[in-house]
Amino acid sequence: MVISTRRATLRDAGELHELAARTFGLANPPGSAQSDIDAFIALHLSVASFEGYLADPLRILLIASEHDQPIGYSMLVGGPIADPSLAGTVAKFAGDGVSIELSKFYLAPEAHGSGVASTLMAATLAAAVETGATHCWLGVNQQNERAAKFYTKQGFDVIGTKHFRVGNARHDDHVRGRVLQVN
Repeated sequence: MVISTRRATLRDAGELHELAARTFGLANPPGSAQSDIDAFIALHLSVASFEGYLADPLRILLIASEHDQPIGYSMLVGGPIADPSLAGTVAKFAGDGVSIELSKFYLAPEAHGSGVASTLMAATLAAAVETGATHCWLGVNQQNERAAKFYTKQGFDVIGTKHFRVGNARHDDHVRGRVLQVN
């Protein structure tokens, strides 16, 4: 398996949407309504959404590919956190440091267990360090055991909780954080 990672560009918006549409449902708890998942994808993971994300200077999107076929992606988001409670949780964790959110981290199902996730995470954390961030945080559904195990292995500890809306459903997430190794 030949895996590569690279920074996404505007021309990747369509492929990112297709990959997001294939992978987003995997992160939702069992029993999630497909209509809620579809509504979230339409609102937040459309081609137009990715075009906006890619144009935003506070966001970095990376693509992991096998033989030039996208099999995973990640998105970092810098800047202020809009939710005051979440901002307080992250500020308590990061102290005087600069934090960045790992907003999206998804792999195609056929790439699970292949080592692609570790490769993509290493590239994502390196990109986070390049922004000047000293801390990275993310939200993950409390019922997503596979992701929780992976994030624990990658050094992300639970630092709090938050709520996340998918369509009409409100999900409970763990907020996880890790200190970045700045060179």
